[in-house]
Amino acid sequence: MLAGVGPGHPRLLTQEVRELIESSSRVLAFGRVARGLGELRSDIETIKKVEDAALLVKEDQDILILASGDPCFYGLLEFLQRKEIVIDRVLPGLSSFQYLCSKLQKPWQQASLLSLHGREESLESVGKSRLSIILVDGKNTPQVISKRLFELGVRGKLYVGFNLSYEDELIVRGRVGEDIENYSSLAVMVVENEVS
Repeated sequence: MLAGVGPGHPRLLTQEVRELIESSSRVLAFGRVARGLGELRSDIETIKKVEDAALLVKEDQDILILASGDPCFYGLLEFLQRKEIVIDRVLPGLSSFQYLCSKLQKPWQQASLLSLHGREESLESVGKSRLSIILVDGKNTPQVISKRLFELGVRGKLYVGFNLSYEDELIVRGRVGEDIENYSSLAVMVVENEVS
């Protein structure tokens, strides 16, 4: 089974995922997720690479794998399927997109969704959308993206949520093109395009 755990804090788990964490015979998670859920279960096995998860699932089908956010959006599900690993159930988690848009009180049904987390992708769609939500990483930082968007002619407001749902959560507001301090590689950006 594969389950999304939301942005990270245990209080945002669905009840079904919480129950599976407590009852599954074996639970795997990446470091941040494993540490964050240690209060629920102390024997969560920490994995370092997605390849490790694939190998362990091939060996033992009775495993619950925990993934941050929603495993169906640029997540672990796609990777496991490419490796032809059959997952019997996928349980969604609250996405960081949902979490940040709720904090900002921004409807996001028309948003363009992008992930630059561990991947390169064109930002041109941001110029065509009124609202865009972007997953970022340590290379594609909010600062880098802000500058790239400005160079593409995008103007508008931007919001960056760092460490969402954790005690050190921080939401920064600014404008496209402005300098944005990178508080954490764990971040999501919302861009409100003024010219679309």
